[in-house]
Amino acid sequence: MKNNIGCNTKLILLHPYIQKQGTSNRLWVLAFISFLTLAFLLTLIYTRESLSLTTTSVPAITAITGSANPPLSKAVIRALTHYASNSNNTERMSYTDIKQIADVLRQCQQPCNLLVFGLTHETLLWKALNHNGRTVFIDENRYYAAFIEEKYPEIEAYDVQYTTKLSEMKDLIAAVKEQVKNECRPVQNLLFSECKLGVNDLPNQFYEVNWDVILVDGPRGYWPEAPGRMSAIFTAGVLARSKKSGNPKTHVFVHDYNKKVDRIASDEFLCKKNLVKSKDMLGHFIIGRMNPNCYKFCHNHV
Repeated sequence: MKNNIGCNTKLILLHPYIQKQGTSNRLWVLAFISFLTLAFLLTLIYTRESLSLTTTSVPAITAITGSANPPLSKAVIRALTHYASNSNNTERMSYTDIKQIADVLRQCQQPCNLLVFGLTHETLLWKALNHNGRTVFIDENRYYAAFIEEKYPEIEAYDVQYTTKLSEMKDLIAAVKEQVKNECRPVQNLLFSECKLGVNDLPNQFYEVNWDVILVDGPRGYWPEAPGRMSAIFTAGVLARSKKSGNPKTHVFVHDYNKKVDRIASDEFLCKKNLVKSKDMLGHFIIGRMNPNCYKFCHNHV
């Protein structure tokens, strides 16, 4: 029995190589699946980060290169809306006149300081065109100036109480000539001046600004008791000649230059020799910085 059992007994041995081979295949499969999973996760994370980086970088790239299309500013949107809804306004400035001013603002060294006498139909337009600079408006109507600032918070406006009358133009110009070496000097800080034509009741910091462009489109001057624009034109001439830094030249535009009163005041305080263009209703002067020891607005005047 023992012999038979011993002869018929079979010994089965499991070679270690067989076990290792099966385990190795499973490990390779697991490794491969893990690799694919890791690759997928890394791709997903990288994609999300790239999208986030692109989104946050657009404003910076736009600011540096200007190649992207940034959204319109509130000033531009309001201006477009205003003029689209008031296209039939009869008091608006002509296209030719607007283009002359717009071209100068476009070429102005940034930031450009723009001073406008008069709150008019074009107020929002001037603010929008000078979007990188400072734009200040002066008007004789305090209630309208307050209304504009409340309705359009981006507008900086001040009211001025003019003491002049259109009927007194000759006497006012004569008074300037008498005081040209004293209170009515062409180069001075008007804040401390008692000249009858000088605007001297604005905030102190106003007189420290080096104005690059000045537009005279106010105050009213259509009847004898109206303030007229003599004071605005005189003030523009003094501010231009009294610049302390920046571009030594100032562009001064006078709207309604075709009217006799505005032309006379412009010839006295802005000077014919500084007139570079007169077209339609606009006179364009370029006035340079002047020596404080000079006491003549126009050298060809006696």
